[in-house]
Amino acid sequence: MARAQITADTIREAVQEQNVQFLRLMFTDINGIIKNVEVPVDQLEKVLANKIMFDGSSIDGFVRIEESDMLLYPDLNTWLVFPWGSEHGKVARLICDVHNPDGTPFAGDPRNNLRRVLAEAKEAGYTTFNIGPEPEFFLFKLDEEDRPTLELNDKGGYFDFAPVDLGENTRRDIVLELEKMGFEVEASHHEVAPGQHEIDFKYAEAIAAADNIQTFKLVVKTIARQHGLHATFMPKPLAGINGSGMHINMSLFKGGDNAFYDPSTEDQLSADARHFLAGLLTHARALTAINNPTVNSYKRLVPGYEAPVYVAWSGRNRSPLIRVPQSRGLSTRLEMRSVDPTANPYLAIGAILAAGMDGLNNQLTPADPIHRNIYRMTPEERKANHITDLPSTLHNALKALAADEVVIDALGPHLYQSFVDSKRMEWDGYRQSVSKWERDQYLELY
Repeated sequence: MARAQITADTIREAVQEQNVQFLRLMFTDINGIIKNVEVPVDQLEKVLANKIMFDGSSIDGFVRIEESDMLLYPDLNTWLVFPWGSEHGKVARLICDVHNPDGTPFAGDPRNNLRRVLAEAKEAGYTTFNIGPEPEFFLFKLDEEDRPTLELNDKGGYFDFAPVDLGENTRRDIVLELEKMGFEVEASHHEVAPGQHEIDFKYAEAIAAADNIQTFKLVVKTIARQHGLHATFMPKPLAGINGSGMHINMSLFKGGDNAFYDPSTEDQLSADARHFLAGLLTHARALTAINNPTVNSYKRLVPGYEAPVYVAWSGRNRSPLIRVPQSRGLSTRLEMRSVDPTANPYLAIGAILAAGMDGLNNQLTPADPIHRNIYRMTPEERKANHITDLPSTLHNALKALAADEVVIDALGPHLYQSFVDSKRMEWDGYRQSVSKWERDQYLELY
């Protein structure tokens, strides 16, 4: 999905022609949450001159209060007028990079950081990193006060359709809104679990793909509310059913050539693809902290619900961490199946790229592919096949991250420290809580 080149004049014309009255300047915090500063359209020239400031000390993972002033630099190519209307006129958005008051890029901005990692790959000769995400979400009913309930909106299953799939109209409206906004939607269907849905859109260059993920989440939640539903990207909102993932399909290009494709090999995978794959496997445990960044993420990463819990790779086999889809030529790609939709897409894509590049830089070799169902293998069989486990908790994932200099460097000092501080607080809060399961198990027994 090539991003159109948009100029300041293009934006000025669109403001007039489409009755845009408000500008939403969006950026993303350390936890992947979309933040925005909304200004009236009469501030357009100030926006285009990169002169809108905000208080960075109020944003998780940004700066201390004594250094709070930050500048928003809009990426003009992200200009988008939201298709839903307003009695006060249309609202348009621009996704922004965060800069210091002196105009230098802010090291704590996840989007800036992804740009830094991409520049390092470009220096090594790899011009483009394409990403195709597959985000899943649940739809829950709202109560009389518009608060989310735990009642699912349907009882459908994988690829079901109405009347069993009662979310079909909501999903269709989401797709229509996305298409109005320039998305090329490739597939839309009910997922395995009741109330669970997936909408896949065309791959894009890494930064555009991360922008698209953030925009997608916003659209899904907005349209779901219009249907009286709550959309959540929480990985495991209910026990006993599959959780929501966000598989990441990736390919690396040198100019117009897919660096993962080599028609001369038996499986048509290049040496670059194997080295990159080996880098992902080598750093998989540390990547888990970034790709699965919440306490709840690890309720999804358990055997029996199709989510990967073992570090291995394969072709058609869907039980390993990394799958190599059958498409070849320009479509040759790797699919990382552990990522979930709570991941900050800028941090996750940057860390994944850095891990793969470490495999390339050090000519790492992956273990043999696993063609069996890993869930049915004994611990001894997994050990014999060099299959290790992903971390089972956020705490263990943070320990793996702390021991991996490559992934730490992919975040940079500011983001790494902010991320770890935030996640340790989350884990400590979880440790101090007492769940219903614990009371049910122990209150009367002991």
